[in-house]
Amino acid sequence: MKEILAAIQNPDTTAADYAALELPESYRAVTLHKDEEQMFAGLDSRDKDPRKSLHLDEIALPELGPGEALVAVMASAVNYNTVWSSIYEPVSTFGFLERYGRLSPLTKRHDLPYHVLGSDLAGVVLRTGAGVNAWKPGDEVVAHCLSVE
Repeated sequence: MKEILAAIQNPDTTAADYAALELPESYRAVTLHKDEEQMFAGLDSRDKDPRKSLHLDEIALPELGPGEALVAVMASAVNYNTVWSSIYEPVSTFGFLERYGRLSPLTKRHDLPYHVLGSDLAGVVLRTGAGVNAWKPGDEVVAHCLSVE
C-alpha cells in the first residue's frame, strides 16, 4: 500500500508506472455480514444501531472484469446509503446482490456472504478491465451511487 500511496503523491507518476505497481492480495473494508441481516428484526428504525452491524474485515482483492476499474480510494464518507444498508432498511442489500448475481457468471461475483459498504468515492485508477476506454491508470476519478455498472 505504501508504494501505491507514494505513486499517487508523486506528480511525475505515469500511467505505465501505475500499471506496473504490484497490487496487494487484500484490502481493509467496512462490511456487513449476510448471516446478520435479521439482527434488527422487530426493532423500530430509531433503535437500530449501525455500530452493531458494521465490521472491519480484510477482503481479497477481486479480479477485474470487463468494463470495471480498480480504484485506490483516497476519500469517501458515510452517507444515507451506508446508514440504510447498515440497518437493512428499507430492504437488505443482500437480496439485491443475490438477484444481480443471477444475471451472469460475471455478476455472480457480487453474491457473497458479505457486502463491502461504500457508494461514493474519490480516488485514482490503478487498473482497468477489458473494454474500459474512458479511463486509464493514474486518472483521478469520482464515483457515485447512481450507477451499479
